[in-house]
Amino acid sequence: MAITAADVKKLRDQTGAGMMDAKKALTEANGDFEAATELLRVSGAAKVSQRSDREASNGLVAGKGTTLIQLGAETDFVAKNAEFTALADQIVEAVDAAGAADVEAAKAATLASGKTVADAVGELSAKIGEKLELAAAVHYDEPVALYLHRRSQDLPPQVGVLVEYTGEGADEFVRSICMQIAAMSPRWVTRDEVPADVVEKERHVAELTAKEEGKPEKIIPRIVDGRLNSFYKEVCLIEQPSVSDDKKTVRQLLKDNGVTVKRFARFSAGA
Repeated sequence: MAITAADVKKLRDQTGAGMMDAKKALTEANGDFEAATELLRVSGAAKVSQRSDREASNGLVAGKGTTLIQLGAETDFVAKNAEFTALADQIVEAVDAAGAADVEAAKAATLASGKTVADAVGELSAKIGEKLELAAAVHYDEPVALYLHRRSQDLPPQVGVLVEYTGEGADEFVRSICMQIAAMSPRWVTRDEVPADVVEKERHVAELTAKEEGKPEKIIPRIVDGRLNSFYKEVCLIEQPSVSDDKKTVRQLLKDNGVTVKRFARFSAGA
């Protein structure tokens, strides 16, 4: 059966496949559109499998309600693709509605189309030709504050922060705390949350460094404690200097505003 340009265009419009892939599938299927579509799905799935060892470190973040997600792609070109950004919006809406608290639960959430998140991401990956993945997802209890940051005006948001807190009428203030987290990248709220093995490693490195610098043995414990305190100021939110008021720490600002941060998530895609 002769394959016409109109046939190829019709299959491309239905599947989003490339011209040569569509023509090849129609030829192999002897012009049967249903069989050609199945061939494209199979070959697309194979390509996705071949991309499994590649990094989907670019992409975007999206937030809705009390939910934040990170949808990964390989390039910023795909990050601003209309289908990709539309899928992210559909995913975060479905995940928020389902109350899915982690990535695995989020992948099982059902979109309005009836597809699961995992299936929809896999299908778009096959169509676009890049590795795509739902890289992160979190759902918190109210009240929350949400902040999405664009690194570039021609790209979608690539840094997202979700904060769960206690405190009355503090939405705008907590949003400023979200911006603090976006800018300063703390890993924990308080030093009590820092795992013991992380603290021990930092203590060990600080001690070795002090010895390498030739510090007197009797003052090394004090030096180690000082360097640990500096470490806590970097990685613990409430101990960081405030980016909005350099005369105060985040702990002081929270106290002034009657707010307690219970937990937070910070997702980052791209550079």
